[in-house]
Amino acid sequence: MERQLFEHIYETIAKKETTYDGVYYTCVRTTRIFCRPSCRARTPYAKNVTFVTSAEDAVEAGYRPCKRCVPEAPGAQGPEERLAERVDVLIRQQLGQPVTLKSLADQLAVSPFHLQRLYTRVKGYSPAEQLKSERLAEAKRRLRKGDEAIAAIGAAVGFRSPSHFAAWLRRETGLTPTELQQLTAPEGGEEL
Repeated sequence: MERQLFEHIYETIAKKETTYDGVYYTCVRTTRIFCRPSCRARTPYAKNVTFVTSAEDAVEAGYRPCKRCVPEAPGAQGPEERLAERVDVLIRQQLGQPVTLKSLADQLAVSPFHLQRLYTRVKGYSPAEQLKSERLAEAKRRLRKGDEAIAAIGAAVGFRSPSHFAAWLRRETGLTPTELQQLTAPEGGEEL
């Protein structure tokens, strides 16, 4: 591997970027472990690193897979990205229920602190922001249809009282549920 390419890839390892995940694997001579380039483990010294293009090549060369980034698992996503994706799925499945960081963490068998930190690092925003975004999108979708009572829509997106739902929606959009419903009505109304 030419020196310039090596330095470029090593730079992405130092920054924990996912650019080369699934393209190269980082083999650390001193530990005999191989990782994804984006592994969150301590960055090895460049002099101790070699790159291979497949997990099979790393194993064949005598390296064992990292337990943190699970480089031999299929797909470009590492365990952190998969966990964040599972959080998104749980949020979508439980929109009508009380969703807390603790309830999500319990379902995924991790601590709330770890989940918050990991999710925010992977996604760039918190699970609470994702929940708010999903609830708002679902509320707008149901209001656009115009065939449900506002109280039912509020309950479907996790609000126990219609007044709390209306106040939240007004805070988020600047409009009441009725105004949104009229604005997005099928008979020529504007789309949000």
